[in-house]
Amino acid sequence: MKILYGVQATGNGHITRARAMLPALQARGIEVDFVFSGRDKNAYFDMECFGDYRTFRGFTYRMQEGRVRYFDTLADARPYRFVQDVLALDTRAYNLVLTDFEPVSAWAARRQGVRPVGLAHQYALLYPLADVPPPPLLPYGLNAFAPADDYLGVHWQSFGQPILPPLIQANPHPIDDKGFVLVYLPFEDLAQVQAWLRSAPQQRFRIYAAVDNMISDGLIEVHPFSRTAFPRDTAECSGVICNAGFGLCSEVMALGKKLLVRPLDNQVEQVSNAKILQTMAAADVMHHFDADTLHQWLQRPNPAPMHFPDTAAAVADWLADDCREPVDKMVENVWARG
Repeated sequence: MKILYGVQATGNGHITRARAMLPALQARGIEVDFVFSGRDKNAYFDMECFGDYRTFRGFTYRMQEGRVRYFDTLADARPYRFVQDVLALDTRAYNLVLTDFEPVSAWAARRQGVRPVGLAHQYALLYPLADVPPPPLLPYGLNAFAPADDYLGVHWQSFGQPILPPLIQANPHPIDDKGFVLVYLPFEDLAQVQAWLRSAPQQRFRIYAAVDNMISDGLIEVHPFSRTAFPRDTAECSGVICNAGFGLCSEVMALGKKLLVRPLDNQVEQVSNAKILQTMAAADVMHHFDADTLHQWLQRPNPAPMHFPDTAAAVADWLADDCREPVDKMVENVWARG
């Protein structure tokens, strides 16, 4: 079997999910080629495992200080370029296209009669979550952005819907608490984040941001992005402060680290995630940089680690079997393993 795997690269969580899926697919003898879109081709890092991957422009959000700028996003969309990319991508040599909310591969597959299968957190938003129905137009928007014949949404609970558990890689480092808080807020203004953290002058913070070299400012360190150092620091920190992206929150919950999240303003997925994290009592949520919220969160103990089944193996088995088992039955079996 040969699969084209399209990955939305606006956030690192999609790429992390692909890293978790790749060895499971390869273990079943499935040949995989990768397509990425949603960021500048020079902004990818530590991508060796994906082999000779291709990149397209796709679509991405334009951010400013933790807020989605919809006008700038629309102005930068370039739909003609998108159509050109869809026409240029030939998917006919593949048995199916697996799309993690990646629009170029999804639409190329749809156009060429190749089966598209969607595997992404966003597809969970097609269903009511925690008794809250999706916004009326959201399902149409998701389907228009990256359509699929089968939708495999992933979330922290099933909510009585055909939704899979998270796909995460096991952290290879021993879990420890070395007294520092890990901060990953890539869409926020770094100076604003540093000023906010200084309101807790006795606490050590380790920020990951778009810098070339490590910067030390007293108890606040700023480190460049790193696929090797970041997982180690996640395992060894006292807690994590981040936006409400699904992938990193899932990894932190699996490690049993406390979470403080700031959902991106105007970003439907992150706003939904933050509400559900509150419902689960799995994180504290802030909508602006509030010193009192930070101080209260720092005093909280870490929760118990959350166990998730091996979703990657189950999805790989299902794909290798030509997707014959009904999705709802497959999902039920995966949760039963937990």
